[in-house]
Amino acid sequence: MADRSGGAGSRGRHVIGCAQSNRPWAAWIAYQLERSGQRTVILRLDRPVGASPAEVLRGLLRESGRILLVLDDRYVGWGSRDQDEWTTVLREAVPAHESRFTAVSVATARIPPGVGWLRPVDLRGLDSEEARRRILVRLGLPTTGTGIGGGNAPRFPGDRPSTINVPHRNPWFTGRDRVLDELRVRLDAGGDGGARVALRGMSGVGKSQTAIEYAHRYAHDYDVVWWVNAGFRASAREQFADLVPRLGLSVGGELGEHVRAVHEALSAGVQRGRWLVIFDNADDMSQVRGLVPEGGGHVLVTTLTRDWAIDGDFSEVDVPPFDREESVDYVSRGAPRLTRREAGRLAEVVRDLPLLLAQTAAWLEANRMSVEEYVALIRQGGLNDFGIRISDDYPMGFQTSWSIALQTLERNHPEAAELLRLFAFFSPDAIPVRLIRTAHPSDLPERLSDLAADPVRWHAVMRRLSESTAVQPAYESSSDGAPPVETATMHRLYHSLLASTLSEDRRQALSGIACGVLAGADPRSPGDPREWPRYAELIPQLDGSGALNGGTPMVRELVLNCIEYLRARGEGHDGLALCEQAVPRWRIHLEPDDPSMLTLTHQKANMLRRVGRFREAEAVGRAVVDRLAGSREFDDRDLCGAKNGLGGTLMALGLYEEAHQLFEEAAQGKGADRQGLKELHNLAITLVLLGKYESAARRHREILEIRQRNLGPSHPRTLVSDLRYIWTLRLLGRYAEARARQERNLRLLRRAVGEWHPDTLLAEHNLALCLRRTGELEEAGTHLRSVVERTLRKRGSRHPDTLHIQTDHASFLREHGDLEQARDLADEVAEGYRDLLGPDHPFTIGAAANLGLVLRRCGEYEEALHIAETTLNGMTEAVGSDHPWTLGCAINLAGARSLVGDVERAGELSGEILGRVVRVLGDGHPMTRSCKAAHSADLTSLRHTKAVRHRERPYWDFEPQPT
Repeated sequence: MADRSGGAGSRGRHVIGCAQSNRPWAAWIAYQLERSGQRTVILRLDRPVGASPAEVLRGLLRESGRILLVLDDRYVGWGSRDQDEWTTVLREAVPAHESRFTAVSVATARIPPGVGWLRPVDLRGLDSEEARRRILVRLGLPTTGTGIGGGNAPRFPGDRPSTINVPHRNPWFTGRDRVLDELRVRLDAGGDGGARVALRGMSGVGKSQTAIEYAHRYAHDYDVVWWVNAGFRASAREQFADLVPRLGLSVGGELGEHVRAVHEALSAGVQRGRWLVIFDNADDMSQVRGLVPEGGGHVLVTTLTRDWAIDGDFSEVDVPPFDREESVDYVSRGAPRLTRREAGRLAEVVRDLPLLLAQTAAWLEANRMSVEEYVALIRQGGLNDFGIRISDDYPMGFQTSWSIALQTLERNHPEAAELLRLFAFFSPDAIPVRLIRTAHPSDLPERLSDLAADPVRWHAVMRRLSESTAVQPAYESSSDGAPPVETATMHRLYHSLLASTLSEDRRQALSGIACGVLAGADPRSPGDPREWPRYAELIPQLDGSGALNGGTPMVRELVLNCIEYLRARGEGHDGLALCEQAVPRWRIHLEPDDPSMLTLTHQKANMLRRVGRFREAEAVGRAVVDRLAGSREFDDRDLCGAKNGLGGTLMALGLYEEAHQLFEEAAQGKGADRQGLKELHNLAITLVLLGKYESAARRHREILEIRQRNLGPSHPRTLVSDLRYIWTLRLLGRYAEARARQERNLRLLRRAVGEWHPDTLLAEHNLALCLRRTGELEEAGTHLRSVVERTLRKRGSRHPDTLHIQTDHASFLREHGDLEQARDLADEVAEGYRDLLGPDHPFTIGAAANLGLVLRRCGEYEEALHIAETTLNGMTEAVGSDHPWTLGCAINLAGARSLVGDVERAGELSGEILGRVVRVLGDGHPMTRSCKAAHSADLTSLRHTKAVRHRERPYWDFEPQPT
């Protein structure tokens, strides 16, 4: 009897009543009370069908013990009319049972006056210690004793994650308890191994809103909660990579490097605890599959398809339309003037679809039409009013309800209707409201220009659109009481319907306005990292606006700058996709040799080369060179640029002679007065690839001196020229000189471009190779391991840069480290080059030659001999018989013959190649000395018949060259 009257003894019973959205708060409070020796039970304040607030309250009073209510902004989760009724009931009931009632408030808004009877304890803004103390004091319980938590304690709901970017919580969110509960169970089921769940349902069913509610409701359980709009691959990667500074990661500038760094940090737990990453609108799994992190965190995707579940890694939670009670509650929030019977009538006609319920409730609240009249209007509409077909899964009046809203807006608020129609030409996932409002007046029609110039009217129009249409603004933080809208979203179904209502002339006009807004927002600096966030914002707008049609020079410049931004960011796949969208559209109204068309074509070839589609890049490049060569002068700038681009592709394909010829022509075409340093730089690189190290050194030295004069000794371009010159010094065998210069060059590059820049990594790589040749093996190994680790993180395992450094690391391990590790790595590199470049590429053949040296070290002499014979033939075919790489393969073959006892043929081969090595590289080159030593050993073996299997033989390591 004491419990029922509210007695609070050492074993008092407390009934904690809360809406389901506040379940985390109830669980935390219950835990604190139980640790203080109390008994608790949690009851949801969800109203049974047909029950009134008074009946719910009477049900609470029938429970024994004291009653503690958890109140939030939605009070107890009911509509505003029910709140009035609830307040009245409390005013009548609390005084009669005052000893039994208390409350806590977790609301950010003001609690209604009627709740004053409850004297709620305000928990917002408190830490866990103070919140616990206030609750216990309010209940008359001791505040000393057991602390607030333990190993299994619920986390304090007032603690927000240190890193969170989720959209604002929807104050009208209703129901979905079953879905949220199932989602919670599925995610928690993964334990320390993490979990992945796909929220699947038809468009308009509320998947995104459910994900937002889950993120806010359980945010306190995570240290990182990150939202990514997965509708567009390039912007999704940018948003995912935005975690880099938030996690305190130190990486270079390329986007792929940022993505990999975030993956590694999340997989390692980021030393922060649990994380949740949400990919919204992930309908095309191929767009974002590579972004999904591994590790012990949670991943949630919202999607229309079953692909994620079929793929096997994801479990699936279906999001159906509302049940009828959820629909009625939802309509009651949006249109509180309606009775529950009227709300049910409306829900019936729109088949409980949340998107349509939101639209109809907002319209009815704003226009005061009766439900029966509105239902009649919907039933009169047809499925093909706008010339498009909506799936039969959607209610009959889907288009009609949207048409009613548009017509009302057009009649009563024409400038809002005009702005809404313009929104149809931007991405529905990120309508750039701020860019539109701040556009130059000449880029907007007069009505919208006047509207944008008046912040008060603009804000009123945005509020009108959010109240009566499917537009959801995202507000910036502001202190002036009227926060500006940064972006807005519009459901894709409504976005499509809106665009379909326009005539072709109107579409063209609005497309032109949208393109003008975007072109006006172009920073025109795609290489400047400070402007990259703007380009990431612009790219998703290009297709829907019509900018990819390239109608005006300014719009074409915008598209080219966006492509160049993707190139600078290292996003070859996205850059190629943009090129492939634009090329066929520009061809319609531009000549093939129009400057913009040429630039676009060059970029396409560049992107093809970057993603490893070398033959396609070659075909594109040859077509441009052939076309221009037939109509332009030898020194025409466009023709020289085309030759330069094609030369880069041919270098990647291993066609060094032809690439050298093209670079030489391009350099001559530039003219001495214009110092075509880019062409001279490429020319010097091909000389290295051709094995002409002395000529390459002279070229690089020439470029270095020009840049020292023009740019200064510490400019990044000067430092790169210095690095390339030092590289050739090492290839010439001038190891001590190269080592001394490389140490200084590395220090300056670190200072100029950072530790993770590709040029810095290449410089440290070169220093390691210099140290190996000067006998400083421990330091060489340290540098090689460091560069391998950072290159793997930056580039991934199959990037050419990674294969390059791993080739040299495998060679180092073979001679100075772990032989088994060297064998595994050499085999991995050989396979990587074969997959990337094909079996006949010089790099593939050279990597196979290195694998043969590992087998030789392992005592597998016959297999090593077979590889040596194959690689000599292959390298001869690839680069010619007198190339240093071919001569090196011959040295290895002579050694392999000697080790199987074929000393006579070994001696013949080493003697035959010695003269060629001297002719190609000179008498003092290290390879010449190796060849002399090999030939001398062979002559000795011919004079003495003792076994030579264990004699040390000179060898040649293949070293891929950076291009």
